[in-house]
Amino acid sequence: MAPSLTLFFSLFTAFLSSSLQPLASSSPFNHPPRFPATAKLPWAQVRVNEAQAPEYRYETRYFSQQLDHFSFLELPTFQQRYLINTEYWVGPQRLGPIFFYCGNEGDIVWFAENTGFVWEIAPQFGAMVVFPEHRYYGESMPFGSREEAYKNATTLSYLTAEQALADFSVLVTDLKQNLSATDCPVVLFGGSYGGMLAAWMRLKYPHIAIGALAASAPILQFEDIVPQETFYDIVSNDFKRESSTCFNYIKESWNNIASIGQTLNGLVQLSNTFHFCRPLNKTADLWNWLEDAYGYLAMVDYPYPASFMMPLPGHPIKEVCKRIDGQLAGTSVLERIYDGVNVYYNYTGETKCFELDDDPHGLSGWNWQACTEMVMPMSCDPDSCMFPPYKFNYSDYEEGCISSYGVKPRPKWITTEFGGHKIDATLKKFGSNLIFSNGLLDPWSGGSVLQNISESVVALVTEEGAHHLDLRASTKYDPDWLVEQRATEIKLIKGWITEYHEKNKAMFDM
Repeated sequence: MAPSLTLFFSLFTAFLSSSLQPLASSSPFNHPPRFPATAKLPWAQVRVNEAQAPEYRYETRYFSQQLDHFSFLELPTFQQRYLINTEYWVGPQRLGPIFFYCGNEGDIVWFAENTGFVWEIAPQFGAMVVFPEHRYYGESMPFGSREEAYKNATTLSYLTAEQALADFSVLVTDLKQNLSATDCPVVLFGGSYGGMLAAWMRLKYPHIAIGALAASAPILQFEDIVPQETFYDIVSNDFKRESSTCFNYIKESWNNIASIGQTLNGLVQLSNTFHFCRPLNKTADLWNWLEDAYGYLAMVDYPYPASFMMPLPGHPIKEVCKRIDGQLAGTSVLERIYDGVNVYYNYTGETKCFELDDDPHGLSGWNWQACTEMVMPMSCDPDSCMFPPYKFNYSDYEEGCISSYGVKPRPKWITTEFGGHKIDATLKKFGSNLIFSNGLLDPWSGGSVLQNISESVVALVTEEGAHHLDLRASTKYDPDWLVEQRATEIKLIKGWITEYHEKNKAMFDM
């Protein structure tokens, strides 16, 4: 619920919203958090008056990938889609860099269109741009089709972060060989889950990439590395800072929903109040729908109009609270909530009723990932959280995954494979050329690296930033702090490439 997330609600949705039923019977939320990537409308149909993103030129290609990189069995291959642009590449003779975006949990075209920073800086670096698609998403489906790939736990078993990183490594290595570009440096980019992959790829395959910009990458959102309440506390604080009244109305709404839902025809009444196309089957569906909206709003609380998740105005949480608080006296709490949440689900006013189970970006594979290795424990504190109180219960979580897929999660696998505990000591000793960029409005920032670890493992933190805002295309509405942040990122990346060239020259001279 990243993109992956988007670590992807679809968030991971806490980023991110197809449901995984039931994950925890004591919780109002019946799905694991995911990264930004699920929308409830045909999102691409309408755009808000957004600083209009340019159309990016690329060629679509396909690469034959091994189904299992860690086995020597003769298994079927699959076609991995990738987007490539060599228009500004200065070529192998001049060691032109390769900017390689680590694809998230969704259609790669969607991520490419929302990562303008990479496209914009490619000309000044003379860089090739490559956007590979993550296996099991978009068109990159093993077994020939999505239906076959998602058929059962056996066919889904190759959907892991480890396999995805191997895909990226094999692809870029083959690409360099075919273009006689084996000495060209590779710089990794990624946001949300893609940011996690970029950081992990730099650490696991340091011979393949010279550095990585990992934006909004919650690599510490596992086990007990960060407090379980962190994610929902940040979402709640984003609303509370705009209006404590708005915060309290939202907090009050959950009991109102539960009370009405228990009455005769209560579900019909709730369905009418929130304008659903079909009647609700249970109040938990409404809870999840609202929670998705609040979580995504916190993630994409950008300072200007944007259409990443949905067509939204600038500072969308401010607009939501303005609508919730600004109703006439006597307006019910749930009528206020409906008007507020319309900012997320229907800001353009084009939608007449809402569907609960839309997945236009094809992100449902994240539920499998959350049920296997991407186990991110989250809880909701009754005092600080605007959502119903909830304590993460691993037994219930495991039961939901067994019920859905017949598999048990491995909650400690990610930290075993990639690390996470005592991250400062680990990266100080073994890491280099890593940028962790985060905006503190983004609820995923609480699970990322927020302090510099060394001269070359750097944290760029902005108080007013949201979910990988720095990776988006520049606009005339960009605040000064965002312009400065991107300039710092460019300077650091130039330093990596310069250092690489100097070391290469020294070796050649020897």
